[in-house]
Amino acid sequence: MENMLYAEELVREFLVFRGFTNTLQAYDSELSTDIGKGFQVDRILDLIFSVYVPTFQAEKLVGLLSFFKNCLSSSTDRVYIDTLSKLEVSILRYYIVYAVQSGRKDKVVEFYGMNGNDLLQRGQDWTPWFAIPYIKNPSLDPEFRTYFSREWFEALHLSVRNFFSVIFNGTHILSENSEKNTVNRLKKDIKQLNLKLSELQALLEEKEAQLSHRRSNVSPFTDANSDVAKSSSSFVHEENVLLSKDTLEAYFPATPQIDEADLHQEVVAAAPVGNQHEVSPSKSGYNLSSSSNFHARDSGTSDSNPLLDGSHVEKGGDSHGEELPEVKVDFQETFLGHTSPISRCRFSASGNNIASASTDGTVRIWTYDSSTPASRNATIYCGAEIMSLDWECKSDRLLLIGTADGGIKAWNVDAKRVVCDLKTTEAFPSVLDIKCSPVEPIFVSAAASRGYGSSYVDNLGFASLTVWNMKTWKAMTVLPLGKDPPAITSLSFNHNGKILAAAATDGMIHMFDMSAGLQITGWPAHDSAISSILFGPDETSIFSLGAEGKILEWSLHNQGQVLWSKNCSRFCDPEISKQCRHEMALDANGRRLLTTSGLVRAPIYQVRDYTNGLRTLAHTSAITTVDWHPTLPIFLTGSVITLCG
Repeated sequence: MENMLYAEELVREFLVFRGFTNTLQAYDSELSTDIGKGFQVDRILDLIFSVYVPTFQAEKLVGLLSFFKNCLSSSTDRVYIDTLSKLEVSILRYYIVYAVQSGRKDKVVEFYGMNGNDLLQRGQDWTPWFAIPYIKNPSLDPEFRTYFSREWFEALHLSVRNFFSVIFNGTHILSENSEKNTVNRLKKDIKQLNLKLSELQALLEEKEAQLSHRRSNVSPFTDANSDVAKSSSSFVHEENVLLSKDTLEAYFPATPQIDEADLHQEVVAAAPVGNQHEVSPSKSGYNLSSSSNFHARDSGTSDSNPLLDGSHVEKGGDSHGEELPEVKVDFQETFLGHTSPISRCRFSASGNNIASASTDGTVRIWTYDSSTPASRNATIYCGAEIMSLDWECKSDRLLLIGTADGGIKAWNVDAKRVVCDLKTTEAFPSVLDIKCSPVEPIFVSAAASRGYGSSYVDNLGFASLTVWNMKTWKAMTVLPLGKDPPAITSLSFNHNGKILAAAATDGMIHMFDMSAGLQITGWPAHDSAISSILFGPDETSIFSLGAEGKILEWSLHNQGQVLWSKNCSRFCDPEISKQCRHEMALDANGRRLLTTSGLVRAPIYQVRDYTNGLRTLAHTSAITTVDWHPTLPIFLTGSVITLCG
C-alpha cells in the first residue's frame, strides 16, 4: 500500500508539473471512486480488447504494449519480459483476425504499413501473415484456422489476465522500491560527502584566514595613488583559479581601440593577462561626463591619470574601521557602452551572457563566453527606468526586465526581440524585483505602489506579489500579503522552486509555499527596510541585508536564530540609498558574500568567518550592483557615475 501511494503521488506531481489540469481532475476523480485501492487488471483488459482492438486504434495498442515492455526492461527476471513478448505477438495477431472478421481488411493493410518492417525484423513467423488480407477466406486456411476460433481468443484473454495479475501483485511493473532504495543510498552518500566537504571548507577557511591576516600585516589599507583607473562595472576572476595566458587570450581577444561613438554600439572590450598598455581616456570614453562602463583589466597595470584616482571620489574616505586587504585578481575585463549610471547587472544561468541596465531605461546584453555567438549582444530600449533583471534559469535565451512604469518585458537573446510585453496593474507601477522559478516555467514579480517620501524606500508604497506563467504569459495568482502590506524589495527561490522568500521595507521576511500559494511563516529580521535576501548554499539558512548595513544569516530550522552577522554600515552611503537599494551576492560555493558599496570599493566577506574579508579594486564612484558567476569564482560590479573630464 505504501508503494501504491508513493506511485500515485509521483503521477500527481508529474501532471501538476506538466500543467495537465484536465487529466489531473479525471485522475483524482477515478481515485476517489477506487474502492479496492489496488491494481485493476480488468480495466487494462477492457482497454486492450474492448477499446483499442474494436475501434482499430493500432498505434495506441502498440504503444501500450511497448510501455509495458519498457517498464519490465529493468527487471532482473527475464521470464516476465519473454512472456510479455509472446503475449504481444498474440495480441497483435488477434487485432488482425478481428479486423478480417469485421470485414476491414483495409485496417490490416494500414497496420502492416505502420508496423510491417518492425514485425519482419522480429521474425516469429510473421511472413505468412502478410498474405492474410489477400486470402479469400482465411478462417478456413490451415495456417490461420486456429486463430479464428473462440477457444483461442478465450485462452489469450485468460493468459493476458493472469500475466498482468502476477506482475501487478508483485509490483514488477513499478520500480518504486528500487527507486526509493536508490534515493536512500544517494542521500546517505550525499550526507557523507557533505560532512567531508564541511571538513575541507573549515580547513580552507582557516588557511584563508591566516593568509588574510598575513596580507593585512604587509599591505597598507589604501594606496589610492597606485590604483588604476577603474569606473563603472567590473567582473573579476580571483586568484584561486589559475588560467594560462593562452587560455585567457582564447576567451578574451586583445582590446580594440574604441572611439566615443563606439560607446553606443554593441562592443565588448577585453584585455588579456599581461597587457600593460592602457586605452587612452580620450579613446575609451572615460572622460565623458556621467558615462558608465563595465570594466576589467589586469590588476598589475597602473595609471598616473589623477582624474581616475579613487582617492578623489571616495566619499568620506576609507581610512576608518576595519582594514580590508585588496583582492588579488588574475584579470579584469571592460564592457563599454552605457552612457548613464548602471543600476543592475546579472550573469545568465550558464554565466555565458551578462545583462546590464542603466537608469536611462537601457539594457545591454554582453557575450562573456567566447563559445557563445557574439551575435547575441544587443541593446534594449525600455523607455523607463530599469528596476529589476532576471534570467530564465534553464537557458540563456530569455531575460526578464522590470521597469518603473509597470512594464515587464521578456527579451529573447537569440531572436533579438521582445517576445512578450506585460503590464502590472496601474496601482503597482514599480517592478522592484523579478525572480524566475528554477524548476517551473513561472516567475514572480514584486511590484509596489507610489509613495511620497524623498528616499528610495520612502518613495515605495504598498506591495503586490504576482505569479506569472511563462508559457501563456498571463498572471496566475497574487500571493497573499495581508492588508496594505509594505513594499517587497527582494525575492529568492529555493533550489526546487517550492519556497519563495520575500523581504519587505518594514524589515519582515516572508516565506511562501508556491504549490499552495500561501504564506507559511515570517519573522521581523531588521529594524529598517531589507534591501536584499538570499537563500544559503545548503538552504538551511537565509541571508538578509538591511538598509542600515547589517548582514544577518538566519537559521531556517530554528526561526529567529542568527547564525552569522556582519556590520557593513560603513559601506552604506545614505546619499546612495536615496537613489537605489543595496544588493548582495553569494559565490557558487556560498562561502563569499559580495555587497554593494557607497564607497569606490566593495567588501567581500567570508561567510561564517569573523576575519575582515577583502575589498574589490577601486571604481571611480559608488558600487550599486553586484553579481557572481553561477559556477566560477568571477564577480561582477557596477557603479553609479564616472568622472566628468
